[in-house]
Amino acid sequence: MGRSSRVIVAGGGAAGMMAAITAARAGADVLLLEPNEKVGRKLYITGKGRCNVTNNCGREELLAAIPRNGRFLYSAFSRFSPQDAMAFFEGLGVPLKTERGNRVFPASDRAFDISAALERRLKKLRAAWARDRAKSLEIKDGAVRGIAGEAARYPADAVILATGGVSYPATGSTGEGHRMAEKAGHTVTPLRGSLVPLRDFGVGKALQGLSLRNVGLTVFEDNRRIYTDFGELVFTHFGLSGPLILSASAHMRRFGERAYHLELDLKPGLEEPALDRRLLSDFQKYWNQDFCNALDDLLPKKLIPEIVRISEIPPRQKVHDLTREQRRGLLQILKHFPVVIAGPCPVTDAIVTSGGVKVKEIHPATMESKLVRGLYFAGEIIDVDAYTGGFNLQIAWSTGRAAGIAAAGEIAEEVFHEHHSRGH
Repeated sequence: MGRSSRVIVAGGGAAGMMAAITAARAGADVLLLEPNEKVGRKLYITGKGRCNVTNNCGREELLAAIPRNGRFLYSAFSRFSPQDAMAFFEGLGVPLKTERGNRVFPASDRAFDISAALERRLKKLRAAWARDRAKSLEIKDGAVRGIAGEAARYPADAVILATGGVSYPATGSTGEGHRMAEKAGHTVTPLRGSLVPLRDFGVGKALQGLSLRNVGLTVFEDNRRIYTDFGELVFTHFGLSGPLILSASAHMRRFGERAYHLELDLKPGLEEPALDRRLLSDFQKYWNQDFCNALDDLLPKKLIPEIVRISEIPPRQKVHDLTREQRRGLLQILKHFPVVIAGPCPVTDAIVTSGGVKVKEIHPATMESKLVRGLYFAGEIIDVDAYTGGFNLQIAWSTGRAAGIAAAGEIAEEVFHEHHSRGH
């Protein structure tokens, strides 16, 4: 292979494709290793198949959305901001739009347009691609010399590991990168799911399949309110899922040492006095009915038995016999529906992985390993993760770009020195 394929990028996801494009644009010979038959598999499933490309916000907001090691990304974000990412994709011919919460999507609402644009750019820059899974790094005298895949060995002057986390293994993220990093002497912090569905103690099973569109949610850690949001969730056989729950899970980071419970506001559009008036008018209408039949106008059918159960009001008690205390209790349940959380679902069900290669062992400006020369990291393999809203993809774009520039620059310099040492 001689002097070709000098930069090898392991992993054809968001970070890997950005790293490969950047290194190729900087003049390096690039080889992308990806075991899937298509690059960008995980991009297809982001933003419900629409691809939440980034978040159109300022740097401070961006850092605030990264609960783990956000400051490490300061330099990468300074050099490639969300606005730079938007300009990059529009430059590739993908028109974008900004929605609620500054979330940025392709105007077409098709994740495919993002991955296809990246693939076209890679082809145009003549970046080579091998369908192979990276297995081990070749390191000599403290510097990377290449990478071994399942099918072949690939010599290199720089290797960028962009193999993802351990979430969604069906998309190819199976933790090889972390194993290679550990073998090279790096510390990998514990890997667990972030943006992950939650298990509860049985409410989900009782309400399985019920989807609630506009609900308020508050997360309590040891009875201290730590997070509140509004949106959509779904009850499942194991607990809860949906956008609202995935976002909330990123704030629940100490399972095992802390207890978590949620409170759902089932009627966020109504303040308590207004909801009380609504209850009175409904009760007027169902005056001679059993209590269990008086909530049909207010709640989805599936939810009513659970609300009746928690309220401890006898289901067959006549509405006209309800006391003011019982009505007040019911009101509290509607505004503070309790769900005790047992824990997160397995990391394989998570959208992103929390944990990864320790940031103290990586140069923040270049993403180069502090332990092995010529070894770089990009994307989810690093111990950084963010809330939902396009922030995790922005981490991929910014770290991929930083690694791509540095890896190609290293090579340009090396070639320059070699050239001069030969007396040219």
